[in-house]
Amino acid sequence: MYKELLTPAVIVDLDTVERNIERMANKLSKFGIAHRPHIKTHKTVKFAKMQLNKGAIGITVAKLTEAEVFIESGIKDILIAFPIVGEDKLEIFSKLLKQANIITTVDSLEAALGLSRVGEQTGKTVKVLIEIDGGLHRGGRQPGSDTIKFVREIKGLPGIEIVGIMAYFGKIYSNNNQNDLIEAVKQESLIANKVSKDLESEGINVKIISTGSSPSSSNCQYLENVTEVRAGNYIFYDVSAIDLGIAEEKDCALRVIATVVSTPIPGMATIDAGTKTLTSDKSHHRNGFGIVVGHPEITITSLNEEHGFLNFDPTITSLSVGDRIEIIPNHSCVIPNLCDELAGVRNGEVVEFIPVDARGKNK
Repeated sequence: MYKELLTPAVIVDLDTVERNIERMANKLSKFGIAHRPHIKTHKTVKFAKMQLNKGAIGITVAKLTEAEVFIESGIKDILIAFPIVGEDKLEIFSKLLKQANIITTVDSLEAALGLSRVGEQTGKTVKVLIEIDGGLHRGGRQPGSDTIKFVREIKGLPGIEIVGIMAYFGKIYSNNNQNDLIEAVKQESLIANKVSKDLESEGINVKIISTGSSPSSSNCQYLENVTEVRAGNYIFYDVSAIDLGIAEEKDCALRVIATVVSTPIPGMATIDAGTKTLTSDKSHHRNGFGIVVGHPEITITSLNEEHGFLNFDPTITSLSVGDRIEIIPNHSCVIPNLCDELAGVRNGEVVEFIPVDARGKNK
């Protein structure tokens, strides 16, 4: 199994990636929703350009240093979906604003004042989306009176223009049946539309309503009036996507190849992939740290930094030192940032190595 690769190795099936990009692009186009994919999933210029070539209107990044990498590659339409706070960050943002068409988010007066200064100093109006708390409480204003009050505080600031809203409804991943998933997507749309109307009542021209994780983007027929989505995980998918019912194993493009390095007692084995390869993220709906492809009876029970621990029934399954296994991770979005490069494969053969251009760009 990919004997030319030193394990642990991360592979990406390029045929599957192309199929996933095409399928999402076609569905969003059918329902008239623009796509600004989140590149934190793959962090590679190659995959970003593939998404743009299939109709994406731009990209979403989490951090300024990610934006730097993609601007240098020639990608000039970027949403920075993260609060820009602090003079050091504002200095970087100011430089990037002069080089590209950038939109960012804001949910505090402190951040808005900083962006206002940048807009005045550069002479280039900073376009902002009001971030709405989608239920995770990691950031954003609360829908309703809190958002209205905040808009009133900042809409008169010089140097910035409120162009819409952005929300991430991350609790959608806790659903485990199709009916609940659809209801969550409808609720996402309902909240976004209510907030949009609130902004319009305050005299804001809402040009952008940005929502959409991969689960809601996959069910975009229920995203009424949403103008754009930021699906990222869909390019690779993973165990969480399988458990949600939006993907099957065949849709999971990113896999980890690991080697069995020890079999200390019957029914247990260790592999050379731990948290530094697979991540410690868990799935909402199953135990373990990934699916061992072709061996549903094997469970990855725990991880150390460099080791993964496998449990299995030794009367049914046999593993020997030197065996290689293929793993679909719980959360694919973390993994490219742990790698210098990804092995691109087609039909079981390695055809290229893809640099992770924005690896470690987390500031």
